[in-house]
Amino acid sequence: MGWEAWVTLGVLAVMVGALISERVAPTVAIGAAVVVVYLFGIVEFEEAFAGFSNSAPITVAALYVIAGAAEQTGALARGLASILGRRPPRSERSAVLRVARVAAAGSGFVPNTPLVALMVPSIEQWARRHGISSSRLLMPLSYAAVLGGVITVLGTSTNLVVNGFLDDAGLEPFAVFAITPVGLPVAIIGVITLILLAPVLLPRRSTPGDDVSGNGRQYTIEMVVTAGGPIAGNSVAAADLADVDGVILAEVDRLGELVHPVDRDFVLEPGDHLLFVGNIDRVHDLEKLDGLVTTHDQFAIDSGPDRSHMFEAVVNGSGPLAGLTLKQLEFAERHGATVIAIHRSGDPARGQLSDLVLRGGDVLVLVAEDGFRLRTRDLPDFLVVAPMEASAPVRRPGARIVQLVVLALIVSTGTGLVDLTVASIAGAFALVLTRVVSPSEARRSVNFDVIGMVALSFGLGAAAAASGLATSFAGELTRIGDPFGHLGVLMAIMVATLVLTELLTNNAAAALMFPVAAAISVDTGTDLRALALGVLVMASCSFLSPIGYQTNTMVWSIGGYRFSDFTRLGIPLTLVVFATTAVTIPVFFPLAG
Repeated sequence: MGWEAWVTLGVLAVMVGALISERVAPTVAIGAAVVVVYLFGIVEFEEAFAGFSNSAPITVAALYVIAGAAEQTGALARGLASILGRRPPRSERSAVLRVARVAAAGSGFVPNTPLVALMVPSIEQWARRHGISSSRLLMPLSYAAVLGGVITVLGTSTNLVVNGFLDDAGLEPFAVFAITPVGLPVAIIGVITLILLAPVLLPRRSTPGDDVSGNGRQYTIEMVVTAGGPIAGNSVAAADLADVDGVILAEVDRLGELVHPVDRDFVLEPGDHLLFVGNIDRVHDLEKLDGLVTTHDQFAIDSGPDRSHMFEAVVNGSGPLAGLTLKQLEFAERHGATVIAIHRSGDPARGQLSDLVLRGGDVLVLVAEDGFRLRTRDLPDFLVVAPMEASAPVRRPGARIVQLVVLALIVSTGTGLVDLTVASIAGAFALVLTRVVSPSEARRSVNFDVIGMVALSFGLGAAAAASGLATSFAGELTRIGDPFGHLGVLMAIMVATLVLTELLTNNAAAALMFPVAAAISVDTGTDLRALALGVLVMASCSFLSPIGYQTNTMVWSIGGYRFSDFTRLGIPLTLVVFATTAVTIPVFFPLAG
């Protein structure tokens, strides 16, 4: 390899390290990598930033507007309750089936990231109503949405990235349903695998009835001892704080000094901050104790938090909250909400909540007015905001128009009458023109982090190709796969893509592997469209970690999962998807170029 390839490899290695550390936003890491290879002269300006003139990010943005309109009008949520069913499921497998079929079918035609964000609150409420642990359903929800994302080109931004590369290479991009002969079997067999294995492999991490002695989701809940009350001056045992059902007094913070473990004979003083660990549903039991208040007077005993105003919010690891404390953020002033509890996967949060450094994936339980969810929908602060009790979903006029726009988009692009980009832009414009959404609402519906990653990923691909790194990598993969013919080459590409998508973002993995596939196609005569489809499926189907795909991150903490839970269910699902893809691509896309 020449120096350009080595520099590109070094830049990519640093980028991978930055992404794994989660200390910088993915868009920043990828953007910095593209800028560095441009400054080294490895790619020209037009190549580095060609993605911003490609149709892929524009199409993704238009689809986000349509998905945002569906959420705001309740166009999709209207039928969700009826599809899930009001009658209790006969078993956990039946519950997984109901959730997975909705998610997989929906994400075939609506981008799966906003779809999961829309469905999480409804699934949690449905699970609570039927006494099912949400941890049995939220990971299958994410995985089913990922599987459904490969049914059509509309399902995920990665599909559109690969389409953009095909267009740049002078080949015909995939039509909306062109990938369906491969994607549909992948989705069906994957969903069947979820139904069979999820109840067996997923531990019960969270359910409303779990107490702290079980495996339920544990929150850190902070209360303060008041002066003149019956608790101040008494021991923990005498104040009946050692036996509160569902919670454990884990720490006492006295003027900055932490006391743990807390002995039953420990005498409490006014102003002590008590850190309880347990089920959030027990917060009312603590508030009923005379002599304890929350850390904010407005949520004191006499006016305890109204459950209809309680929300769970998952911190976005690439957003502005991660790495700062609630005090530094002035959270209450910033969001008009008060955090009363925090859950962190792996171990309970320690110390006063106001001084706790937030991490991506932390679940905040907060009290706010009804409009909190609408106010924060367009902010990068949270991945998901879910009401903690069933509440009437937002209903606005225009749901029927949204449904007609989605139907027109599917029919017009599926029949080849209209190009996908044109149809998406026309659909989004129609929703603004008919005032279903305002221009500002349309703008807020777009996830510009995703748009940026989609556009910048083309620069990564250009650097891999121009530097010779793609050719070198292709040579190694050819050496491994060529003895087994075109199928061996396809499988080598798929394995490499699978590894990269777990380390990088899906779009970055697709961007790096497409030029490799193009080089292999030239060397071996394997059809590039077939190889591109292998890249598309494996880059989209990330199941091995909570950071491999954004929908996985969404459900990570809100479902109470541990990192290993994703690997436990993800390994067999990945093997099934890999095998199904390797079998179906040669059937519908001849490998010989």
